[in-house]
Amino acid sequence: MAHKSGFVNIVGSPNVGKSTLMNQLVGEKLSIVTSKAQTTRHRILGIVNDEDYQIVFSDTPGVVNAAYKLHENMMDYVNSSIRDADVLLFITDTLENDMNHKETLERIKRLEVPVLCLINKIDKSNQEKLVERVTYWKEQLPNAKIFPISALHNFNIDNVWAEILALMPENPPYYEKDELSDRPMRFFISEIIREKIFIHCQKEIPYSTQIEIEEFKEEAGITRIRAQIIVERDSQKGIIIGKGGEMLKRIGRSAREDMEKFLEKKVFLENFVKVDKDWRTSADKLKKYGY
Repeated sequence: MAHKSGFVNIVGSPNVGKSTLMNQLVGEKLSIVTSKAQTTRHRILGIVNDEDYQIVFSDTPGVVNAAYKLHENMMDYVNSSIRDADVLLFITDTLENDMNHKETLERIKRLEVPVLCLINKIDKSNQEKLVERVTYWKEQLPNAKIFPISALHNFNIDNVWAEILALMPENPPYYEKDELSDRPMRFFISEIIREKIFIHCQKEIPYSTQIEIEEFKEEAGITRIRAQIIVERDSQKGIIIGKGGEMLKRIGRSAREDMEKFLEKKVFLENFVKVDKDWRTSADKLKKYGY
């Protein structure tokens, strides 16, 4: 049997379940997941290997109308993932009546590669609403194959998998067969911390933070990590630290627990907070932080 290999890229509006779907398809938690929109900022690859195939999944930020320079960079990831897909997974959900970014939808309509339209969160809907959504997306994307799914509960994901495998082109593998992602370990460690800030902090605080791993040192039986939490203003620094340092301790505790599961070893984590004024609006600072 010829070897199959290709890029399967996931796009959609914020908070429709792209990262949850990515983690289900890859079988590992590579993308952070919260109930807040715009949690994902980067394009994250997850590589699934088998003897006869290699599928490179790509999670992307939610499609947004740019309000910050950071958002423009995030949309660059989305646009590149549309351009280089062998199969595009367009994910919506039963709560989204229409995609608010018309330009992206038009770009998807013009694609010549296969598009699978995944209507997520059917566990939160009823049959009447689902039928209405299926009818709507058949009209919007007449060339797409539609799959109602629940990424959270792994419903109908097997059928999506079968369709992806059937559509994969014959190619040699793009990456070594033992690779799980193109991202280094420090990236996933920083994302765990950022996820905890999204969970424990409110309003603008999570969106104003960036994580830099200053030390990642693996020793016998323990990994030592030192991280800088970057914020835009002194007031945000005070909120992240909290009264008596309680918020920073809470973020650190929950992040360390997830790191120990991810790394499968004991972790010693130190978090510090630093102000880098208006980093989200500076092209130079965004470049420094890897955007």
